[in-house]
Amino acid sequence: MIDRRDFLRLGTGAALSLAAGAQSAPPAASAQPRIRRYVRLGRTGLEISDISFGSASSSDPALIRYALDRGVNYFDTAESYRFGYAEEAMGAALLGIRDKVVLASKTKAGAAHTRTQMMQALEGSLRRLKTDHVDVYFNHAVNDIKRLQNEEWREFTEIAKRQGKIRFRGLSGHGSHLIECLDYAIEHDLVDVVLVAYNFGQDPDFYDKLRHTFHFVAMQPGLPQVLERAKQKDIGVIAMKTLMGARLNDMRPYEGPGVTFAQAAFRWVLASPRVDALLISMTSKDEIAEYVGASGHAEVSQDDLRLLGIYAALHAASYCQHGCNVCEGSCPQDVPIAEVLRTRMYAVDYRNMSLARTDYAQLGGGANACLACAHQRCLTACPKGIPIARFTRDAALRLA
Repeated sequence: MIDRRDFLRLGTGAALSLAAGAQSAPPAASAQPRIRRYVRLGRTGLEISDISFGSASSSDPALIRYALDRGVNYFDTAESYRFGYAEEAMGAALLGIRDKVVLASKTKAGAAHTRTQMMQALEGSLRRLKTDHVDVYFNHAVNDIKRLQNEEWREFTEIAKRQGKIRFRGLSGHGSHLIECLDYAIEHDLVDVVLVAYNFGQDPDFYDKLRHTFHFVAMQPGLPQVLERAKQKDIGVIAMKTLMGARLNDMRPYEGPGVTFAQAAFRWVLASPRVDALLISMTSKDEIAEYVGASGHAEVSQDDLRLLGIYAALHAASYCQHGCNVCEGSCPQDVPIAEVLRTRMYAVDYRNMSLARTDYAQLGGGANACLACAHQRCLTACPKGIPIARFTRDAALRLA
């Protein structure tokens, strides 16, 4: 019997052993990959592409049009993405065809914000988007339950609905307190849609598939259950962060014709009854073609499982799972470890320094205390073996 730490130390060689049972053929590659499946987004009744366009890392109207030509019809942005340029690009791309798409944007409504401030943020987004309404408006990157307890958000969204400026309200989250925030929003009927970090590495079912070879337990058993509660209330569920850090180039040597790691990761998410669709940042035409090539495939093959196993062996010991937060409280200086590691992921894995620095700056002192820390109590705080002290120091040096 082998435990989780042993598995992670084994690395790629261990995961490659999964290939022995891989007999199924990969899905046939299409010369013109396009969206092949549209899904109902919970009680909103909106029909959206199972793989949809995120604009956190791009502000190119041509890419948006290209994705639309490939059948993508759900487009997600936020006032904070690329300092507003992402919304402007979206507005330019969708001018004249706004009625053909489902459009979502976001604002960070804080615990002390008023409905007037929230309305000003929404109206700013509408101007940049060149539209009179968005279909879904999210309270963005919620990681503090106090933001949800602010009654101004509920009042604001009701007013905006009556005025026709938004159709449905949502919550997006990928932070260390994701599960408790989701629980609160679901219990108090604050959302029609949730956009949450969810990937194969957070799903206990993935590790169940590997238990014939390895013995370990997923570190976030609470997330699937809270998503199931959302589905029971017919709340739409969209998954993000589906590529577990998106180290795509590391996987190219293991891929074959018609099956890539990204497509395997997408199929895992889309096969889940807990999720309606997924959202992914699209930054090139090649990426769009690869990503939409997984549309319509809601079954996971042995080849998919092989690729996911390899990726987990390569990166599970360096990827901070969204919403885990087991390390909370291990630092006597109260460094928000999980949030620091998330911003470092944006810089190192996503190569998006603008987003990384913007989010890191919102953490106050960030990881500055780590630069002079001698005790390093955090070293044993991660059950997956992430070298917390090294990563937080690296974040402080990169992003301060």
